[in-house]
Amino acid sequence: MADLAVHIVDAFTDRPFGGNSAGVVLLTEPRPDDWMQRVAAELNHPETAFADVRGADPIPLRWFTPTTEVDLCGHATLATAHVLGGDRRFATRSGVLTARSVADGIELDFPADSLEPVEPPADVVAGLAGVAIVSVQRGRDDFVVRLGSAGEVRAVRPDLAAFGRLSARGVIVTAFGGADADFVSRCFYPAFGIDEDPVTGSAHCALAAHWGPELNKPVLVGRQLSARGGTVTVVPDGDRVRLVGRAVTVLSGRLTC
Repeated sequence: MADLAVHIVDAFTDRPFGGNSAGVVLLTEPRPDDWMQRVAAELNHPETAFADVRGADPIPLRWFTPTTEVDLCGHATLATAHVLGGDRRFATRSGVLTARSVADGIELDFPADSLEPVEPPADVVAGLAGVAIVSVQRGRDDFVVRLGSAGEVRAVRPDLAAFGRLSARGVIVTAFGGADADFVSRCFYPAFGIDEDPVTGSAHCALAAHWGPELNKPVLVGRQLSARGGTVTVVPDGDRVRLVGRAVTVLSGRLTC
């Protein structure tokens, strides 16, 4: 019977019960994909990370929502780096990702996204009925929908069934920020079992591509306006994006199945 360390970590926050929660399971033996998926469903966090800590460098790392495996996850990578401590390299579906400790928390080095302007798909329009859309872009995984103000982003009540029909992971809505952020966002991924993701590191790879050229600042601060809320510091760097945030462990235990 397995006896594996498991942690629950709140990422992109400096306080418990904020940011985005992630499971982190430290693997000391091979486990099948269906077992990892069942564990992720049991823990029922937006993502659960499975890190193989048997000594390889970079460390093999995979991420599962309660319903599916994903190609890239920022908050669960931050959570894993927080649990393991120190500078780390991870081998993932999205290549080698690095994490290092910095003064403001943990810095992740992720692949940059690129965006193309598109006509608003019918299911984006249906999902945002009554909302004034400024522009729509398509990135590697998501549609990025710009709205007129932070207040409009906060007020969005989307039709999640419409978003679930899209040929994409989901929808990011965004606008200029207020006094404490350069931009704000919310992220919706019903097709992946996550109606609204509290704080989405990977989405900030697309948000960097959207806001970086316009704001023309070396460092951007993004605020995700979910109920839990969280802050991601974004540093565009050519074909890479550096994301900085903090994390807090709220539970540690043993997985015995």
